Amino acid sequence: MSVTDRAKEERLPEKGSECDEGALKTTDDCSGVSITEIMKTDIVTVAEDDPIEDVFELFKKYNFHIYPVVNADGALTGLIDQDLILEMLLFDRIPRDKHTHLTAVRSLSENAKGIMTLHPVTIVPDTSLLDAADLMMKHHINRAYVVDEGKLVGVVSKRDIINEVYRRRGLD
Repeated sequence: MSVTDRAKEERLPEKGSECDEGALKTTDDCSGVSITEIMKTDIVTVAEDDPIEDVFELFKKYNFHIYPVVNADGALTGLIDQDLILEMLLFDRIPRDKHTHLTAVRSLSENAKGIMTLHPVTIVPDTSLLDAADLMMKHHINRAYVVDEGKLVGVVSKRDIINEVYRRRGLD
C-alpha cells in the first residue's frame, strides 16, 4: 500500500462512526424538505418586450447576476445574465473572428426577448431540496426556477440550499 493510499484510508470515517451518522442524519433531515419551503418568491423579472435600456438599468439598480424573462402570461421564457449584458455593452471589443450569428442578432435586438438565453432549467414546486441540489450539481448551475402550471413562482439558488442544510445541521 502506497503512502497516498494509506493517507486516504486514514481520513475515511469508518461505517457507523459519528461522522458517517452525521452525514446520514443531514440527508435524512433534508429528504422531506420541499423547495417551496426555501425558494424566493419576490423575484425581479424582465418582460420580453422590455427595451434593452431598461434591462441595463436593472443591472445597475439591483445586485443580481441574472434575471428571468417572462412573457405576458407570466411564463418563464428565458434568462439574461451579466455575460450577455457585458457582451452587449462591449460588442465592438469582441474580435471579429468571435462574432457568431447569435451575437450579431443580439447586438441588433431592441428588447429583452432578442437577447435572452432560451431554455432555463426549471423545477416544479414539489421538488425536494435534495433533488434540486442534485440537479444543480449535475448541470453546474447556480439556480433553478420554480414553475407551477407554466408560470414562474419562485427561484432557488445553491446558496439557499446550503443555508437550509446548514440550518438543519444546527450550525447557524
